[in-house]
Amino acid sequence: MSDVSLTTFAGQPALSLRSPDGARATVLVHGAHLVSWIPAGGEEQLYLSPESRYGSGASVRGGVPVIFPQFNERGPLPRHGLVRTRSWEPVESVVRGSHAIGVLRFTDDIATRVHWKQGFEAELTVSLSGREIDIELAVTNTGQQPFEFQAALHTYLRCNDALKVQLEGLQGCNYEDALAPADKGLQQWGDVLTVVGPIDRIYRQVDRPMILRELGRKTSIAMRGFDDVVVWNPGAEGNAKLSDMPEGDWQHFLCVEAARIAEAVLLQPGDDWAGMQSLRA
Repeated sequence: MSDVSLTTFAGQPALSLRSPDGARATVLVHGAHLVSWIPAGGEEQLYLSPESRYGSGASVRGGVPVIFPQFNERGPLPRHGLVRTRSWEPVESVVRGSHAIGVLRFTDDIATRVHWKQGFEAELTVSLSGREIDIELAVTNTGQQPFEFQAALHTYLRCNDALKVQLEGLQGCNYEDALAPADKGLQQWGDVLTVVGPIDRIYRQVDRPMILRELGRKTSIAMRGFDDVVVWNPGAEGNAKLSDMPEGDWQHFLCVEAARIAEAVLLQPGDDWAGMQSLRA
């Protein structure tokens, strides 16, 4: 392991990344959870609940939780998988050229094998410079048997008013609506998706960049290796059911998540897979 200098965030060990041009990011060791991204000369781009819980077994509300090897409750494992509530190993925190780079690694252990008997290694790499950040999740099958998995980067993008944002780039994509599960064959007809209340959709086979816009703010979102996009906001009623989020804070984010859900990844022994979400403010 490289010599990694750790700082603290909310009392938790974390990597503090800063590029030569002043772009900054903070990644918790707990869950390899990106909790802050401030582009060079800019402001915070991620929503993080002021009532988030931290520490062993907790799942932090906001930032970019890492979902693996199961999305939500789509399988027998704990909700959203095994790695977001456990400590990772900090591997690297360096500046290379114009980029600040942080790497964390998680290897299966006795605790994960209680739920899932597979041998695996997951690695999260965060690289930032200027107005851009790349978040890459890589998975290696270190066991003797092939396995399937789902994965997502559960990105909470900050906004001033969720009811006034516009998400572009999903036109023509089929989607599954968790709030209307009986409706089949849904498709995004217009190029602009707006939030009018709770939203919980999985868009499939998204092969183009997206743009999240609101007055005075624009975020470009691109993916590689992830085929699906989850768009989520709990709305006022859902917000009231979340004990780790202040009343009304649903208005201050929209989750636009790079995901691999509809078609799970099949990974043979010794093989690896990687998916990346790239954001530009």
